[in-house]
Amino acid sequence: MARLTALTLMTFAGLLVAASPGVPLPPSVPGIDAPQMAPLGPHKIGFRSVVLVHRAQPDLLHVDPATGRVPLHDRALTVDLWYPAKARRGAAAVSYAASLYGEPPRPAVRFSVPGLAIRNAAPDGTGYPMVIVSHGYSNAPAVMTWLTENLASKGYVVAAIHHEDPDPYVVSADKRAAPNFDRPVDIAFVAATLRRDLGTLIDPAEVALIGYSQGGYGVLAAGGAGLDPDGPNMGKVAGGWMKRLAKGASSEAEGKVPGIKAIVAIAPAGGAPSSAWGNTGLLGITAPLLLIQGDVDRTVDYQTGALADFANARNSDRYLLTFRLAGHDIGLSPAPAQMRGSLWDMDWFVDPIWRPERVNAINLHFITAFLAINLKGDTSMKSFLDVPVENAGDGSWNAPAETPWGAYSPGGAGITLWKGFQRGHAQGLTLRHAAAGR
Repeated sequence: MARLTALTLMTFAGLLVAASPGVPLPPSVPGIDAPQMAPLGPHKIGFRSVVLVHRAQPDLLHVDPATGRVPLHDRALTVDLWYPAKARRGAAAVSYAASLYGEPPRPAVRFSVPGLAIRNAAPDGTGYPMVIVSHGYSNAPAVMTWLTENLASKGYVVAAIHHEDPDPYVVSADKRAAPNFDRPVDIAFVAATLRRDLGTLIDPAEVALIGYSQGGYGVLAAGGAGLDPDGPNMGKVAGGWMKRLAKGASSEAEGKVPGIKAIVAIAPAGGAPSSAWGNTGLLGITAPLLLIQGDVDRTVDYQTGALADFANARNSDRYLLTFRLAGHDIGLSPAPAQMRGSLWDMDWFVDPIWRPERVNAINLHFITAFLAINLKGDTSMKSFLDVPVENAGDGSWNAPAETPWGAYSPGGAGITLWKGFQRGHAQGLTLRHAAAGR
């Protein structure tokens, strides 16, 4: 098979993006082995950051040690926005910078991620669906640009929240638990504010939530799941503030996003042994739900995580995509060069078995189809989700001899290789579906 050794070229929305040898393409650009719906869409991408201030919120990191009183403060949230944009000739693509906590007692490690988006580019068009993205505990939006840029190129306005979690390796247990309160409240506040402030750029009726790990817990809670008022999480956050998010909550002030059309939860926290939902909390989710997890996840247990969520969210039309033998690291971009100097740093990003580029591409394939169905009404995409066999490895396709090796399975009668996958590249996956009410 021929390979380009001097220059890798990619067509992106009418522009030519080049990567020199040894310089990786942005994570939002899937590889040649990506399933059919993963590649970039037709839109150029703009990027900007805004700061939203949520007034009079509990400052859970500065509790009075003598009285236990939780002061109120104005909580500033930086939100990164990606959106379909007009081309700006000669403009340089953005490079995203962030840091993740180093292995104790090392300090945080800084890194950068190459992007495609043009900072402050003029929006192109109106009425786009909006997707709110919530990252994992102590992560940052920069580690999820594999998703955010890619979705913007497909005609979505994507808003990723900087949650500013406390350092889990040095803070006390009550401060470590603060994101249990902050996540759904942050998500609900940002969704309500952007629905109002983004004007005609978005369609405020077409909103989805996507979260990874702690963000997966956040989008389930904000998306309708009821928190168990008698559950073990209630006493972990100072001042009894978790009680305000318990079952029966329905408003933005109580951490709920009304009228959402879809939820994607990747390796979602919130399961046993400290179940956030109790026996019935997940019945509060009525929006379509896509759950994604590895079945040997040692950070968020699979059996009591996505698998239990799939069983218990019975009022939702839902899917469960499982990466067999994968762990927790299925929601981040490939490891930047600065994060490859120690195993601790690299393990933020890289599963011991699955290549992150492969995981990202598979996730993009299914998330793209799922959002197109539920936010754009494109029912033709259901053929990518309603797979003919639950275990991808059981699928087959008797393609004609002249069919190129990299061709996508067309699906249809007599073809059990999952539609949109290439021969030999649909291994290690299962996809389950259950209709609402089942």
